[in-house]
Amino acid sequence: MSEDRPQSITSGLATVTAGTLFLTVATLVLVAFNFLARVLIVRSVSPASWDAFSLGLTLTQVLLSVGTLGIPVAVARSLANATGDAERRTFVRTSLGVGAAAGVTSAVALALAAPALGRSLGSPSLGSGLELFALALGSMILATVLASIFQGFSNVTPNALFVQVVAPGLFLAFLGVALLVPPGHVSYLDALIAYAAACAATLGTLLLYTAWKLPRLLTLRGPGEPTARPKLLLLAVPLFVFGAMASVVGSGDTLVLGAVHYAQVGAYTASLTLARLVQVGVAAASYIFLPVASGFVARGDRRAVGLTYVTVTKWLAVLSLPLFVVFVFLPSASLDFVYGPSYDTVVLPLQIVVAGAFFGALLGPGAMAQVAVGQARLLAVNATVAAAADVGLALALVPSYGQVGAAIAWASANVLYASLCLAELAIAEGYHPFRRHVLVPVAVTCVPVSVLLFLWHPQVSILLLPPLAIGLAALFAVSIVATGSVDEGDRLLLGAIERMLGRPLPFVRRWAALLGPARA
Repeated sequence: MSEDRPQSITSGLATVTAGTLFLTVATLVLVAFNFLARVLIVRSVSPASWDAFSLGLTLTQVLLSVGTLGIPVAVARSLANATGDAERRTFVRTSLGVGAAAGVTSAVALALAAPALGRSLGSPSLGSGLELFALALGSMILATVLASIFQGFSNVTPNALFVQVVAPGLFLAFLGVALLVPPGHVSYLDALIAYAAACAATLGTLLLYTAWKLPRLLTLRGPGEPTARPKLLLLAVPLFVFGAMASVVGSGDTLVLGAVHYAQVGAYTASLTLARLVQVGVAAASYIFLPVASGFVARGDRRAVGLTYVTVTKWLAVLSLPLFVVFVFLPSASLDFVYGPSYDTVVLPLQIVVAGAFFGALLGPGAMAQVAVGQARLLAVNATVAAAADVGLALALVPSYGQVGAAIAWASANVLYASLCLAELAIAEGYHPFRRHVLVPVAVTCVPVSVLLFLWHPQVSILLLPPLAIGLAALFAVSIVATGSVDEGDRLLLGAIERMLGRPLPFVRRWAALLGPARA
């Protein structure tokens, strides 16, 4: 190993760690704001209106992934791999032009199709709602593209602050305004206007941030690179397929459920929201892992990508494992804690989707690793196969089993997708987390606690759930040390944390040094 290589990996781990923490906190704020907004809407509108809002929001999220045309991931990867400012200028100009055109086109198309979609599902309120969701869709497409430009410079602030904090914060604030204005409750129309206005206002603040910050990272005036535009657009093609199919993997089952059992959508999305909490860490890490890993690839250091991948995946279990145990083995208490007693009896869908989410999280940020190493076409194939599995299983199971069938489809598709990504990475690059120093602490923490909760069936107070989750996270960290599962990546991660804190941690270093390197 060359002398500067550990510094490079430490720097990369520091960037990934800081970005992951920032994005994780932002995502938790997002969840909190969305939960409060959900409570306001659910307690103010009829169940039919809430189902229409939930289904409209799901459809908007699907169209957001499709409408960006693969540009966000393509520009983030391309900027991290760029050889000079001329290339970077062309990448930025192209992504801004395509993003603006895509946002306007998608918004107009959804607004025009809204009445027909509402009639096809027998819900005029959904049709009228989609006309306002169209404004939100156009705003968030361009906002996502703007955030991805900064992602290419390893800056997660636009996504973490504006997309995940400002947008839901404004949504909640606008709902609060509607609640204070006579007649003193939130109507379905109020919720729609609040959501659309929040998305539009978020885009406005992000445009101001871009005008202020982007010139400090890149001088936009100057010559471009003629070959950069086709390079970006060619990379975007398979990533467009990936984005479209990945959105189907995430929401296809919900759309099928809405078409067959419309009244179950609201309850099912409650379970999915908790399952996605299990994936918060891997989603946050994936966002910042992409530019860091792309930088390693550009420098020809693919082993650094693998080391960073395994280390990040290992420590993401600190976030995902406690939530998996709590949600699967204490499902009623978890639903009661988050949504109230009206949801605490529909537990099986929650257990199924959380199990699928946890398995996917254990496999790490495989999709973004594939983009970084140049496997975008394989990634598109994986997403297409998983989308077909999701929709196929949903069509087969939802008519008879309702939201339980939708949960099986979602969990199966997510596990299939993550497994395909990791299998291809392992074959082509040797990247995978199935190593002793990863599996042993996961097993030591998860197996005995899960068996105990399964056999005991404790009636845990909902107030004890947060301390229990924190205790499980601490137990996992202790098990890494106790089982001698500290490895090279952990030591470099410690250096990255010291770099972030601006001070050494001698006690932690002495503690880790006593254990020696873990076996691979």
